[in-house]
Amino acid sequence: MAPRHRFDTLLIANRGEIACRIMRTARRMGLRSVAVYSDAEAHAKHVREADEAMRIGPAAARDSYLDQHAVLEAARRSGAQAIHPGYGFLSENAHFVDACARAGVTFIGPPASAIAAMGDKSAAKARMANAGVPLVPGYHGDDQDNQRLQAEADRIGYPVLLKASAGGGGKGMRVVASAVEFQAALDGCRRESRAAFGDDRMLIEKYLTQPRHVEVQVFCDSHGNGVYLFERDCSVQRRHQKVLEEAPAPGMTPELRHAMGEAAVRAAREIGYIGAGTVEFLLDASQDQDGSFYFMEMNTRLQVEHPVTEMITGQDLVEWQLRVAMGEPLPLAQHELTLTGHSIEARLYAEDPAHDFLPATGTLERFALDREGAGLDPSRVRLDSGVDSGDAVSMHYDPMLAKLIVHGDDRPQALATLTLALAALDIRGVTTNRDFLQRLAGHPAFQQAQLDTRFIEHHHDALFAPHHYRSEDYAAAALVALDRLGNERAGDSPWDRHDGFRLNAPYRIRIALCDPAHSQDADDAQTIVTVDGHRDNAHEPWTLRIGDETLTGELQRLSGDAIAVILDDHRRRLQARLIPCQASHLIELADANGIARLYWRRLDAIDHGHREAESTLSAPMHGTVVALLIDPGTPVEKGIPLMVMEAMKMEHTLTAPADGQVIGYHFQAGDTVGQGDVLLEFAAAGQAGE
Repeated sequence: MAPRHRFDTLLIANRGEIACRIMRTARRMGLRSVAVYSDAEAHAKHVREADEAMRIGPAAARDSYLDQHAVLEAARRSGAQAIHPGYGFLSENAHFVDACARAGVTFIGPPASAIAAMGDKSAAKARMANAGVPLVPGYHGDDQDNQRLQAEADRIGYPVLLKASAGGGGKGMRVVASAVEFQAALDGCRRESRAAFGDDRMLIEKYLTQPRHVEVQVFCDSHGNGVYLFERDCSVQRRHQKVLEEAPAPGMTPELRHAMGEAAVRAAREIGYIGAGTVEFLLDASQDQDGSFYFMEMNTRLQVEHPVTEMITGQDLVEWQLRVAMGEPLPLAQHELTLTGHSIEARLYAEDPAHDFLPATGTLERFALDREGAGLDPSRVRLDSGVDSGDAVSMHYDPMLAKLIVHGDDRPQALATLTLALAALDIRGVTTNRDFLQRLAGHPAFQQAQLDTRFIEHHHDALFAPHHYRSEDYAAAALVALDRLGNERAGDSPWDRHDGFRLNAPYRIRIALCDPAHSQDADDAQTIVTVDGHRDNAHEPWTLRIGDETLTGELQRLSGDAIAVILDDHRRRLQARLIPCQASHLIELADANGIARLYWRRLDAIDHGHREAESTLSAPMHGTVVALLIDPGTPVEKGIPLMVMEAMKMEHTLTAPADGQVIGYHFQAGDTVGQGDVLLEFAAAGQAGE
């Protein structure tokens, strides 16, 4: 490893929100920042914000962000004396650390030996056992024969968790419920692991039925000092990837915090660690009163969720990393670290939760947080973003767009701030998980901190239940639509007006509202609101009739996107957005209780919109065909896997929509396909040969 010394130019070997976040600290410390970019991101936010930017290759990550030679050449050309890898890509690549040392460049992270020690999860388990860190029962051996792995899984007892030995981030990971499923799961894990890490070795662990994922932030310097900066709970996950993280962990006792923290520091010392690292534990939620926790793995880098630790400690962990890399001792000793309040982070992904969290692509027509309109305290709300309005979201990289981080004096206050901040996010043009995050944060079990790593699975029906709108929601949406129509007056002539004007009678307008989940052409899916009143008399409320119910209402505009809707003397503050669509217009109303989204149109207006049904045999996202599983002409039952696609480093299996057979494929393994491309011809039973 290169000697640790001061530097003035830092190259960030990453992209997206983490590159932007590192740059902010570098700039505050007076360092010049150099970005790197692929052909797909020449105009990305991290490129725009850097002092200098260097192209390193084509769009594919393996030819750009994972190209060690290209990154080091960019450092040489830019004069950067240090490289910060962020997380992902080269951040845990021991060979890259050695290459930096040979090039005389400081790597912002631990020694190659520490990365290697924890990068091989099987060897890491043995090291942790030697250090007295408790382990989950499992198999971490070198014998990777299929029969041996099957036998070990049988010995441990199902369910078991298959994990890529060199992996992370949920790649190459499967839960196996029975011996019958083992081989297929093993094959899928190995494919993902080879693609992501170039290594298909597996380890097996007992799958705890009610585990919590609690991790400890550790920091060590080159002077022999080591501390832990408390813990984070990251139990709420999908596909083994974190969705919501918080610090401190709910229900953590001082005794258990100390025990886990000390175990984490022992783990770091065991491998000669330097810099920021995270030791991940499984905490048995069914037995957490007796402090049962087990070492899972150590991430030898900065974590995605590090901001919640920064929020509760008041420390800048990137600054700590840079100072330690310059050879300085840790800024604080263990007894000087304090924990204040509660922080929660929500990861914003470009994905569709309603369709198995499939990645989404497109152009962000708008990406903004209305802090002023929502009345958010800037010191309590942080948005770490890798995108701006107008940026493209491609198929080539991880779908995370940004992280929304909030702080409160306690957990209930932090939760309230999170729901308000999510409501204040205006994201258009790309499908995201923002609404899903709102439902997660508002779920009673999450509010009560009843957490485990299968939280989403356990509460699936409630989290994915169709939205039930109240009369107040329809009335509020109608008032927003009416306000929009009132601003469309083309002139003084009554024939040019669109706001419900009637000669010698109150204004009247009928507005049809429809949940986007339903067809706009179905009369029984529409709710009709009839609005009567005197638009020119600002002091007189409107009368709104919804079926047999009658409400009086008015709307007041506030700052930003915020409005106040008063219905029968009940005042609600909302974030209101009008979004043009091809078929009609979309109204989005959001507050701490959730998000209402409704199409609207004048009932007397002609609606030419027709929503086409998407074929289940079309590509659900941009990606690459991995495997064709069924030969054409072979009879299959509904739900049988037909082919495997890969996008953003994750595999997605397409299944038969009915009993029948594949007539023919339009693509082969290795082909790149676009979202909506017809992948294969399928004939349902009884239709083959027609």
